[in-house]
Amino acid sequence: MQYIPAEFAIGGVYIPPLFIAGILGVVAASVTARLFNRYRLSRFFFYPPLVFVALAVIFTGLFGTFVVQV
Repeated sequence: MQYIPAEFAIGGVYIPPLFIAGILGVVAASVTARLFNRYRLSRFFFYPPLVFVALAVIFTGLFGTFVVQV
């Protein structure tokens, strides 16, 4: 069985894994949104800020499932 940490200790401060997954998800969504804006793909969306929130939720779920193992 693999060891799954309950929290991460960074500089003596305990950080929950879902917080790490959330930060990674928002960063990945930000990069994706910038790419959409750069290549003018965001014009096809009705409300781009809602797409950013949806991407953040999707990436947080993916990072929480496969990278951080929440």
